[in-house]
Amino acid sequence: MTNTAHATTTPAWVLKFMDAIDTLDFDEGFAPLTEDTDMFFGTAHVHGVEAIKEFFVKIDEPLDISHKVLECWTADGGVLLLRGEATMAKKTAPDHVVRAPFMHIFRLADEEPVRVRELRITAGPLETDAVM
Repeated sequence: MTNTAHATTTPAWVLKFMDAIDTLDFDEGFAPLTEDTDMFFGTAHVHGVEAIKEFFVKIDEPLDISHKVLECWTADGGVLLLRGEATMAKKTAPDHVVRAPFMHIFRLADEEPVRVRELRITAGPLETDAVM
């Protein structure tokens, strides 16, 4: 077994997941998440798909936000690495646009259809006052 990541085309389910975060329309985009999925967003630990949805509504509802995937890699053990950039502005201050890099690490279950066991997200740095 090697511990090397390989560049890959971004899977369609990942693009649907990003769109779900942007639109807060979770149906198809959150299908790979389960009640057993753990998400770590910075220092926050959120367990289960419904709690993860609530988390994204809380942080993203006040924003106009768009996530763009820049690179995607796969690694052994069902690991998918994603690097991208989020463009966001408060809905109350749409002219103050902030861009923040992000990194997502997905740990996938070994089954079909795709199931996310764990998701780790880092974002920033960003001008926190501009979006919080």
